[in-house]
Amino acid sequence: MDRRESLKSMLITSIAGGIGLQACAPEEAEKVQQLTTKVGTYGRTDAEKALDQKLMAVDFFNEHELNTIAVLCDIILPDFDGKGAASDAAVADFIEFIVKDMPRYQTPIRGGIMWLDSASNKAHGKVFVECSQDQQISIVDRIAYPGKTAAADRQGETFFSLMRNLTLTGYYTTQIGIQDLGYKGNTPNIWDGVPDDVLKDHGMEYPKEWLPKFVDQSKRDVKAEWDADGNLIT
Repeated sequence: MDRRESLKSMLITSIAGGIGLQACAPEEAEKVQQLTTKVGTYGRTDAEKALDQKLMAVDFFNEHELNTIAVLCDIILPDFDGKGAASDAAVADFIEFIVKDMPRYQTPIRGGIMWLDSASNKAHGKVFVECSQDQQISIVDRIAYPGKTAAADRQGETFFSLMRNLTLTGYYTTQIGIQDLGYKGNTPNIWDGVPDDVLKDHGMEYPKEWLPKFVDQSKRDVKAEWDADGNLIT
């Protein structure tokens, strides 16, 4: 299983237990799902639309912080096989919106970016976004594996875990993320009835008059015939 498939599995597990944000209460989880809907679309109350517009009218992160978030999110979820990276799903914008709607995430994320730049400066003499990809990965590898992080990097581990959850949530609640999951929703299908061998094992069979109505005739030996008035003959 490659990394992208592993991330999908993590997301599905998160959905089973609620949206993938740390310490997110049930009512907040529902709110996060609503936040992924564009302002003014179906199902939004006037109060929700007004709140969205208010939050979208102000900025929290500066350009450097947004760039750092975008780079980190693409490291967490890069583009494999042309399926789109986190930046293709505007995940940085999603995170910007989340921190304005849930202010408790502002300090952890802004502080995490500061930690990331400090670690980069100490290791490579420049901030994270100015490092080469290999240098960036070397820093991420220090904080990406909970339980294996050095004591000095624990703040970075907490920050990275939060960013990983936000990245997954932001990506897999967009159109390209849902397509990547392969989710098709409710689709029409043909039920061919209980297989013949199972029916025979139980000494049962379908009445002939049922078959043309409910069973795909291409998979049965029974042929239906109808009269001119549309009445079943066979």
